[in-house]
This record gives sequence, C-alpha cells and structure tokens, in this order.
Amino acid sequence: MSQIGVLALQGDFREHREAMERLPVTTREVRLPQNLDGLDGLIIPGGESTTIVRLLKTSGLLEPLQTLAREGFPMWGTCAGMILLAKRLDETGTPALQAMDITVRRNAFGRQVDSFEADLPIPALGDVPFHAVFIRAPIIEDVGTNVEVLSRLSNGTPVAAQEGRLLVTAFHPELTSDPRFHRHFLRIVARRA
Repeated sequence: MSQIGVLALQGDFREHREAMERLPVTTREVRLPQNLDGLDGLIIPGGESTTIVRLLKTSGLLEPLQTLAREGFPMWGTCAGMILLAKRLDETGTPALQAMDITVRRNAFGRQVDSFEADLPIPALGDVPFHAVFIRAPIIEDVGTNVEVLSRLSNGTPVAAQEGRLLVTAFHPELTSDPRFHRHFLRIVARRA
C-alpha cells in the first residue's frame, strides 16, 4: 500500500489526509525533512502560499522538496499548492519549487467573497462532472508543451493540469465528498512504483 505525505505546515492538510484515509490509504503529515522518508507521493494543500513558502524555508523542507520535484517524485498541489509547484508566477510572487512547466496567476478571481463553485468536465475522471470549490483561487495562464490540461472553466481558463507525476488543481477536491481526484493521484503514484 502506498504511503502518501500531506504537507502539514499551514492550510487544509487535515481534509486531504482524511480524504486519503477514506480510500483507505496510509498518510503521514510532513512538517520536517525526515517526515519525507519512505513516502510514495506528497500532497501540497491549499492555504496561504506566502506563509507556506516561509514555513518551508524555516522547517528545512524547501530544498528537499525542490530535489524531489526534479527527480520526478509524485506531487499534487491544490490551490496554494499549485502556486508552489509552478515554474512561473505572475508579478505577485516568486516560484518556490519550480517544478511544473506552468505560469500561475495568484488570486485570479479576487477576494474571499468572490469564491465560487462550478461543475467541471474532467474526462480523466470519467463522464460525470466534478463539483469544484474555488476559494481565492489561482489560474493557469500558460502551459508548457508537456503539460496536459485536465480541465477548464467555461471561458477556457485552465484550472487543472498534469505533467508527468505532477498534478495541480486550482480548486479544492478535498472539500468535497468526491474521491476521484485523490484516486487519480494514487494512480500517478502507482505508475512510479
């Protein structure tokens, strides 16, 4: 059975851990570099990206995560996690892990009161639309040639993508009862083994 780490410095890491454990999958909260030992994949949750980057630096996790990303370790970033995995950000930030060949714009929809939900077609997950929860969400402005866009808003804006073993969603699958994205990440992890 795979062991999935959930970065637990800030944000909604508990919701991701609980979603994985319902599958059931063994999880471990990651707060220090030694917590990475023996993991098969890592989820980087939503939260406040600037705060998470600061905590990555003080915990000593930034460099080990950059190394794992370069080595093709499976990682899934949701919302702020997507911002951390991007190689390029808009003018409001500096890339942290510089792993996925995407350009991300932070807080693309405005403030907290501008949060919304939408049913998205995601062929990789099947025929039933996925109910997505967007909270101060980023968007993907540009993708590299090896990046597969998994879903777009009705206006064409990419909000979920995959590049090899890296997965990103601008929304929060962990805030729904739909396990399909967590299962999709487990398939990515299984391909690595």
